[in-house]
Amino acid sequence: MTSSRPSARRSAVYLLDQIIGEGRLMSEIANERTFKGLNASERATAQRLATETLRGLDRADRLLNRQLRKPPALHVMNTLRLGTVELCTGGDAHGVVSELVGLVSRNPRYGKQKGLVNAVLRKMAGDAGKPWKDLRIPRMPGWLRDPLVQGYGNGVINAIEKVHFAGARLDLTAKSDAQAVAKATGGTLLPSGSIRLDDAGQVSALPGFEAGDWWVQDAAAALPAQILNPQKGEKILDPCAAPGGKTMQLAAAGADVTALDVSERRLERVQENLARTGLTATLIAGDALEHEGAYDAILLDAPCSATGTIRRHPDLPYAKDGSEFGELIGLQSAMLDHALTLLKPGGRLVYCTCSLLPDEGECQIEELLERTPNLKVDQDALALAGIDPAWITEEGGLRLRPDYWADHGGMDGFYIACIHT
Repeated sequence: MTSSRPSARRSAVYLLDQIIGEGRLMSEIANERTFKGLNASERATAQRLATETLRGLDRADRLLNRQLRKPPALHVMNTLRLGTVELCTGGDAHGVVSELVGLVSRNPRYGKQKGLVNAVLRKMAGDAGKPWKDLRIPRMPGWLRDPLVQGYGNGVINAIEKVHFAGARLDLTAKSDAQAVAKATGGTLLPSGSIRLDDAGQVSALPGFEAGDWWVQDAAAALPAQILNPQKGEKILDPCAAPGGKTMQLAAAGADVTALDVSERRLERVQENLARTGLTATLIAGDALEHEGAYDAILLDAPCSATGTIRRHPDLPYAKDGSEFGELIGLQSAMLDHALTLLKPGGRLVYCTCSLLPDEGECQIEELLERTPNLKVDQDALALAGIDPAWITEEGGLRLRPDYWADHGGMDGFYIACIHT
């Protein structure tokens, strides 16, 4: 793409091209030089536009298919998708159409299609875009939706997709006084103790950020550490620590925490978060499958498909295709087995994944119990405020879904189980 000056819309289309065309996650692209020249506000706008387009992609394609004889090149299609979502959700017709047509016209490769872009987007600004609100809630791509429907049923997945389409609010975990953080930030205190903000704005400008009074962490992601119930002075391992939310929870409880991660770069972020909050932990860059030691407790937030986080990361279903599932499931199993060898006698392990796939949650614990029958699943550890006993699964774990806490705005999908040796 070429243009006289970087713009939020141009960068948003680039994000869509990379996510849909190259299978890259938005987090992987966020710091590229493509965004140089944009101020903080413009950069945030670019990411917001791309995120909103991904959430509404199913609806946009349905409207566009009525106007196109055949799909154009992906870059042009993504330009039309972005424009359609903006125009159908209240965007200024003149500004949207004018800029997107200009971006295409200045592109040496796609300039000849500026007439198509102009014609289609003008129709979207008129009657062609009016059916938007009457279209069905956007669905996940089939590669993900089909196995989830098999696992939960169509009604549950419809409810989850409704939450995905609505997006996620910002959740905070307080270092100590959750009520004080809720009051200072204007947030709502959730049943589990997390603080939820409806309109957060710039995170670093919120009261208490510089003082390290809290950190950003989805309410569901904050539950595994609560279930582990860390005690002061306990030696606890967080084998997949980055970005550090659970490490900080453990450290705030007074535990002696070892934060392990395979990526030195990601550990730098953990250190930054610890420094801001005034908390301490021992940071080690290394492979969790090769780590040695003896611990009172372990919090294993294993690498997974992250399919439970789509309400916050709508790029995920379009950047992935499910081909990595088998490798991840094998890694989770190996990490569980190795982590158990690091526990002191009588120790406990919380296993969790931010996944909706039973193969990464319920099935992992079922198979673990089959090959290691002396283990015990502690269901009593799941008795926390805000947790419905109906969410406890047959093997004794906790299944969280985005459509839970619907009256509070939902939560990430998670699976959590507490194991005692």
